[in-house]
Order: sequence, then structure tokens, then C-alpha cells
Amino acid sequence: MAKRNGLKAVADDTSAARARILLVDDDERNLLALSEVLSGLADIVTASSGREALRQLLEGEFAVILLDVFMPGMDGYETAQLIRERQQTARIPIIFLSAVNKETEHLMRGYAMGAVDYVFKPVDAVILQSKVKVFVDLYEMRVEIENKRRREQSLVDAHLRARAEKITVERELRLAEQRQAAIIESLPIVLYLEPLRMERRRPSFVSENLSRVTGYSFADVEAEDDFWESRIHPDDRERVLANLNDRVEGGGWSIHYRWRCAEGHYLHLHDQAVLLRGRNGEPVEFAGSFFDISDRRELENQLLQAQKMDAIGQLTGGVAHDFNNLLASMLGGLHLLQRRLDLGERDKVIVDQMRHAAEQGAELVRRMMAFARKQDLTPASVDPTHLCDSVRGLVSPTLGGRVKVDWHCQKLTRYPFVDKSQLELALVNLIINARDAMPDGGTVSVEIAELHPVQGSEPMIRIEVKDEGQGIPLEIIDRVTEPFFTTKEAGKGTGLGLSMVAGFVQQSGGRFTVNSKPGLGTSIEILLPSTGEAPVQAPATIQVASSIGDLRILLVDDDEAVRTVIGEQLRDLGANVEIAGSGETALELARAAGDKPHVILSDYAMPGMNGLETIRAVRTVLPAIRAVLMTGYADDDALDAHDQHTALVRKPIALNELVAVLGGRPDEPGSSVDSTEPVLRRQSGEA
Repeated sequence: MAKRNGLKAVADDTSAARARILLVDDDERNLLALSEVLSGLADIVTASSGREALRQLLEGEFAVILLDVFMPGMDGYETAQLIRERQQTARIPIIFLSAVNKETEHLMRGYAMGAVDYVFKPVDAVILQSKVKVFVDLYEMRVEIENKRRREQSLVDAHLRARAEKITVERELRLAEQRQAAIIESLPIVLYLEPLRMERRRPSFVSENLSRVTGYSFADVEAEDDFWESRIHPDDRERVLANLNDRVEGGGWSIHYRWRCAEGHYLHLHDQAVLLRGRNGEPVEFAGSFFDISDRRELENQLLQAQKMDAIGQLTGGVAHDFNNLLASMLGGLHLLQRRLDLGERDKVIVDQMRHAAEQGAELVRRMMAFARKQDLTPASVDPTHLCDSVRGLVSPTLGGRVKVDWHCQKLTRYPFVDKSQLELALVNLIINARDAMPDGGTVSVEIAELHPVQGSEPMIRIEVKDEGQGIPLEIIDRVTEPFFTTKEAGKGTGLGLSMVAGFVQQSGGRFTVNSKPGLGTSIEILLPSTGEAPVQAPATIQVASSIGDLRILLVDDDEAVRTVIGEQLRDLGANVEIAGSGETALELARAAGDKPHVILSDYAMPGMNGLETIRAVRTVLPAIRAVLMTGYADDDALDAHDQHTALVRKPIALNELVAVLGGRPDEPGSSVDSTEPVLRRQSGEA
């Protein structure tokens, strides 16, 4: 703070905006006297020299300056000149105080230095107060005017800001409304308002999306009294109308129903509304919306169908093992009877019929496994022209004279990469189904072509089988791939044909589609993975010997009938067979055997130790023993995770297949297992 020469500025603490007077004099007595005279007019700030006065002027604003003319150092004239040269202080009024030099010459110099008045000492208090009060009043008026101007400017600025903010808010509101309208218009949703009670449902307002969702305009709605009710699906109408009548009491509704659109097909609509009330709580009208959930319903149906198929697949896999064990015993037993007994002609007919029935059972299990997508597949490159020639030879005898097949099997640059035998069987099934769909005759079209991939997709092969039959009714088209579902007469179909084809296609990594319209025939499309590698010529069939010499075999199966029949078949071929009913028993026999077995032939699914665990345990005792795993059904993922020297055969097992797998003794040529073969070598036996 600046020095006050022992004096304090006189200030009124009650007014923060009170004017200030700067007194400049080198005589402290004069400063005290002037302060007493003027303290009632404003706050007094004193300075004892020109330099101190200039410092005070840097710290604040003053209404008037009372400046002594003659002071040591910097006199009053020099101080006034410096005050006038500074822009911030140039307009402050200056009153010169002087006890001498009353001549006109000095007065003129003072006025030239910027003084507004000249007061001579001794000062008359009344005159001085009057002169100073004029400048204090002028200062306070100027401050008040400036404050008023600032307040008015602040109000103007606030008004302009408020107006700008209002314009901004209005613009943002319009943009929000436009965005909301665009979003609502882009959604498959229709907004509506409806009167509280009405004899026929007729909305008072409907959004513009009505035509995009249903194909109808609001004018169409207004043109008919029963426009909405007449288009509800007959099976849904009673339920929907009952809910419509109850929605006032319930305060709204939320319901799903089918409604016929302008294109003639039914949409699945979800309709919901709430009751709007007035200020006094009285019901006024309904505000609601409905939107098309057909795609969601389709996905739900597909999920339900997939869950159903998965459940049936699990059931299929669960019973396949037991079925194949039974069939293995039956077919093996019949083979033993034919080998050991001298049957008469009538007996041979009976045995042949029994074998035929058992083989039909095996085929049924095979189809069930195909449907469950748990059959063994050996994918390879398939030549379309050879495929068509092969299938043509299989189906031609079954078509009769009224059904013709048009084959379109041109050469391709890529080839289907699937199991050839299963693909042939699938095509046979599809062509036979097409034949049955045309009892009065017609043409079946079979086309194989490359499907050019879109960006990001893999190239595929498209196979289409099309008939000219009556088509499939819309209400059952989703069920045609269900196992055991058939529209044929009793005894003329198992209902497994299409389910087997669909299962094979999906297991192969492809897609299966049924397109049909009543009266216009049916088209079944199969998309299969492809490869650029040309098909490899199949090797010639190797004849299998009818004897396996003195091979020592450890046979393990928990089913007594299976192990008895297979054991007897092997003994008939000259093998030395030890039989065990469990993995634990097999391990004990391996440890106790004097003549070590060459091969362990074990079932997979057994209580306690399964087949793979049994083989591993036996190999801890007999490391060099070869292993063959039998299964009526097993989870391939579980099998693939195990050792590389285990062959796999499927029940019911053909005898020549079993002989091929078992081979000769380990010291015979060609009997060893190559360590470079896959983890589990799947034989070509049937499931």
C-alpha cells in the first residue's frame, strides 16, 4: 500500500461505490485540514508528493484531484502535465491550490497544464466544498450513467443470448423431430390413434409407414367399415376381437395375430396400445403401434425346429448302438447257420427272408444316423458327369414309362467335395420323391452347376431337383424334413428320405432348401462345398481271404449275443478267440495269457471302461498288440481325440470287412499298421 504520511484515507464503509478525492500537498497540516473539510463529500486519499500522487492514480479512479502548485522535487505543474499525458487519467478534473503567485501569468499556466480551477490559500471551506462537490456530483452522475448503460447493455446482451438460445433450441427441436420422423419411417412400425369406443375398429390417425408395412393406404382403411377385422386370420379373429373389447378396462393391450396384407399373404403383427387420459384422469383415446414380426416368428420356428431335430437326433444316437448290436447278432447268427447247417431249399428261403429283414433294419438305422448327422462321411472330389451316370443307372429301372428325367450335368471347373456314395443316395431319394409326386407322369429336371460366390463367400456347387407335381401345401412345407413325416399312403414311405438328405447336406457343410407352390411343382436345391482338385480314380477292389489263419484275438463286448456270434464267426475262420465281457476282464486275460493275443477287438460303449480305455489299459501290458474298435454308435469327437493305431468298424459288421481289418498275424507281410495313418482309420462299413 502507498504511504499516507501518517494519515488514513477517510472512507465510508457503507458504500463500496463512493467517489474518491486525491489530495496532493507536501504539508501534512494542509492535508489534514483539507481532509476534514472534504471528508463528507467522498473518500479521501492523500499524497505528499507528485510521485506518490502518480502511484495512487495507478491504483484507482478519482472524482477530482486537489494539487498543490509548489512542492519540492516535482511541482504541481509537472505532476499535472504527467497526469494529462496518461490516457486513463487525462479526464480527471484538477484543482490547483496555491498560497502565492496569484498573478494572471501563473493562473494561465495552471489552466494550460489542464487545471479546471484555481483555489488560493488560505482556503475558504464553504467555497472549496462547493467547487469540489460539483466535480464529485459530476463523477457520481457519470458513474451512474455508465452503470445504467452497462445494465442496459447487459439486458440487451442477455436478451440477444436468450433469443439466440431460443433459435438454437428451436433448430435442434426441428432437427430432433426430423430425425425422429426419419427413424420412425425407417422402422417397420405403424403408429396410430383410436377413439375410446367404436363399433368397428377405425383409427383417427395412422402414420405414413402403413403403406410400406401392409401395402394399404389410410384411404383404404377409411373406405371399408370392417377393413381391419376382415383381414385377421380366421384362427385368430375370435381371440383378437375379445381382447379388443376388454382393452378399455385393462388400460391397453398387447397382442400378436396374423393379418392379411395387400400382397395376399399373412403378416405376423404385434399390436400394442395404451390408454391416454385427460387432465382429470378421464379416458380420452388409445395411442398404439403395430409392427411386423414375421421374420422373428420365422426365426423362432426355425429355432424350435432345430431344437426338435436336435432332440430327435439325440434319441437316434442313443438307440442306434442297441439297434446295431441286435442286428449284428442277428446277421452274424444267420451267417453261422448258413455255414454250419445243410439247409433245404425252404429253409434257405426262410433264412434269406430273415437276413433281408435284418438288412432293412440296418438301412433304417443308417437313415436315422444320416438324419442325425452322425454318420461316417468320407468327402472327396466328385465328377458331376460320373455322378449323373451312376444315379441314372440306379433310378432308371424305377421310373416306369411315364416319368422322364432331364439331366443337366455339364463339365465344371470345380467339383463337389462330399461323400460320393451318400450324394448318390441323396439324389436317388430326391428323384424317387419327385417321381412319387407325379402319379400321372411328368418330367424331373436334375441340374448341377457352379454357384458363383459373392464377396466373402466360398464357391459352392448347386444341385437342383425339380418336378412338375402338385407341390407341397404351405402348412406342411416346414415339416417335410422331419423324420418319419410322410404324406404317402401307409406302407409306401418311411418318412426318412428328405430328412436323410437334409442331414447329409448339413453334415457336409452345405445348405438344403425346399421351394414349392401348390399346383406348380417342387424344387429342392442343395448347395455343397466345392474343390478345384480333379476326382481321383478309385482303386480296384482287393479280394479278402476267407481265412485269418491262427490269429489270436482278444474279443471284448458287454453284449453276450454279439460277442458269442462274432466269436464263433472268427473261430470258423481259424482264429483263436478269447472272450471278455468287460474291459476289466480283458485286462486280466491279457495279464494272464500264456500265448499273447495279436489283436484286441473291443466294443466302444461298455459300462465301466469303454473300448478306448480298455485298449489303452491292455497296451500297458502288451504294447505291440494291434487294436480294432467296434461300435454301433459312438461320438466321433470322443474317438478322434485318441491314439493313432486303432482301426474303427461299425456294427453290424460284414464278415469280409472284419477279415480285412483283422488281417493276418503281425509277422505276416502287410499286417502291420502304418504310423502315418489317421488317428482312427474309418472302415467303409455301414453305420
